[in-house]
Amino acid sequence: MRNLIAKVSQAYITPMLITLPFAALRAFEAVVRLNSFSRAADELGVSQSAVSQHVRVLEDWTGQRLLVRGARASNPTDEGRRLSEAIAEGLGQIGEICQDLRSRSSSGKTLSVSCLPGFAINWLFPRLIHFDQAHPDISVSISTDPRPVNFGTGEADVAIRYGMGRYPGLHVQKLLDEALTPVCAPALLNSSLPLRHPADLSYHTLLIDELKPVGGRLPNWDFWATQLGTLLPRPARIRRFGQSNMVVQAAIEGLGVALGRDALVMDALTDGRLVRPFELPPVPSDYAFWFVCPEAALERPPIRAFHDWVFAQAQACNKSD
Repeated sequence: MRNLIAKVSQAYITPMLITLPFAALRAFEAVVRLNSFSRAADELGVSQSAVSQHVRVLEDWTGQRLLVRGARASNPTDEGRRLSEAIAEGLGQIGEICQDLRSRSSSGKTLSVSCLPGFAINWLFPRLIHFDQAHPDISVSISTDPRPVNFGTGEADVAIRYGMGRYPGLHVQKLLDEALTPVCAPALLNSSLPLRHPADLSYHTLLIDELKPVGGRLPNWDFWATQLGTLLPRPARIRRFGQSNMVVQAAIEGLGVALGRDALVMDALTDGRLVRPFELPPVPSDYAFWFVCPEAALERPPIRAFHDWVFAQAQACNKSD
């Protein structure tokens, strides 16, 4: 009987454990940080309605209004701001611990890089062998998941991102500017259909890269024509692709004319797999490629080594233009 009383007493004095709605907390932090339900949905890889539902669940769970929803933006209340800051701090600490554990397990010689498939296949992969030769003790893994990386969960050590360079709270450096120029396979120039002026695009297939807007002006065919002050004719056919590397490959195989983004087509132009059909100057893009990582990450030798190497590669590309 005495033991039973002791157990019951202990049950009453033990603090009640609270089961936190972690998915809702993460979604709410992303909405506040990105100031957008849609951008938070893109980062988390879920629908916008799912993010909205997570926020409602969190507000019900806390009994507090956490967001003031507006037509163009949703701003946190004082309570919401306190909570989002606490979540961000907690995720940051988790990320630091994960990085530390990963470093200990492999003597700090592993490196995970996140970038889009087009950049990985057409620019990074052909050059990565040189990093391996210079740093054989560093093991590099590449993730081509198109969703924005969440450094707080230890998904990656560094990222090469494409867009306007707006990544608050992170170390951000422009790696490569971008310029746009039409490209095609050499065989297309020798076909019976003319391809000497932009108006000749009416005889050919336009290869379209379906980019997601991330601010600024999308580097698409309409942007290119507008910047040159020319009219874009109605093409004979349009083919759309969801990945930049597929656009480049389709152009190499002679399936049409692509709007080349120089970082992704420079190697194919150099070795003759692609050519520029028009004698027109490249059009500068609003977008660029950016080196992104947590502020303290460059203190890790493998990350510093990769940073210095990839910027040296980018500088070499700029000199060869």
